[in-house]
Amino acid sequence: MEQLDLIEEITRNDGSRYYEISNIDQNGIAELAVDHGEIKKVRILQLNIPRTTALIEYEKYINDTYDLQTLTNEDDWKNPKWVEWDKPKGKILDAYHMILKANRIG
Repeated sequence: MEQLDLIEEITRNDGSRYYEISNIDQNGIAELAVDHGEIKKVRILQLNIPRTTALIEYEKYINDTYDLQTLTNEDDWKNPKWVEWDKPKGKILDAYHMILKANRIG
């Protein structure tokens, strides 16, 4: 299970932006996705975010829902596939918003 500990801003190819709670490994995948033209830009906004109940809940959802790419897997970093993580309404979306608010983002 990957721990999430940073917040980044992703700029899609159409110029729209969104925030993601991530980690340095996933940020590396995002940087590779920029190099491959799958997204336009990524930048880290906040490092070492507090491990709140909301973060732990969101982190569990991401780990349970997505097959996370990793920089230790050569196929992932040679051919990254950008996946924008869904944030379903209810406790997951609420947790996501709480994390952003607690870190004064958005």
